Amino acid sequence: MHILIVEDEKRLAQIVKQALEEEGHIVEVAHDGEQGLEFASTGSYDVVILDWLLPKLQGPEVTRRLRKAKVATPVLMLTARDAVSDRVEGLDAGADDYLVKPFAFQELSARLRSLSRRKVETREATRLVCGKLAMDLRAHQVAFDGADVDLTPKEFALLEYFMRNTGKVHTREQIADRVWGYGSEITNNVVDLYVHYLRNKLDQKGAKDLVKTVRGIGYTLRSE
Repeated sequence: MHILIVEDEKRLAQIVKQALEEEGHIVEVAHDGEQGLEFASTGSYDVVILDWLLPKLQGPEVTRRLRKAKVATPVLMLTARDAVSDRVEGLDAGADDYLVKPFAFQELSARLRSLSRRKVETREATRLVCGKLAMDLRAHQVAFDGADVDLTPKEFALLEYFMRNTGKVHTREQIADRVWGYGSEITNNVVDLYVHYLRNKLDQKGAKDLVKTVRGIGYTLRSE
């Protein structure tokens, strides 16, 4: 699954992120409500883990705005507030499930699997296409002109970000926030290195110069 964690407790967010990645998921992190809303509004996630008490914009308001924007991604509300009235408020705001802190990771994982199985009527497309380049989001497979491109989870997430924003120019900071998670402290050199890895693998399959460098700014995926 492609999972977004919106949690201002950085240590907790990192622990959950690492545990989920060990299960094979692709995980991004945001540490405040505004950033979480920006990320989640793309509709590119299978599940959003959303803390209730967040800087700038609280969890229920993030969920309300997502639902108003017709973003149907399942939301698991994560909070220390366990009163019935609080649960009702979170669910009424549009959350799909509710988990009280502290929690066992096994329960979190089970709830995420349950949410991922739910059918959502307005579900996002499961396939991205840019010319001869195609990405299957569910199978986590990429092909160029019918030839499979073998990518690591991070390379896949990087390409997915580019394909969802074809033609747009992205700074290295924007790429780091979206692919590695807000506040990840990933350096520009790491972003450059992964772009290099991705380019090499695409080049080997004949997809040359798809990822372009924009001097002084960052990178873009050109549309064919």
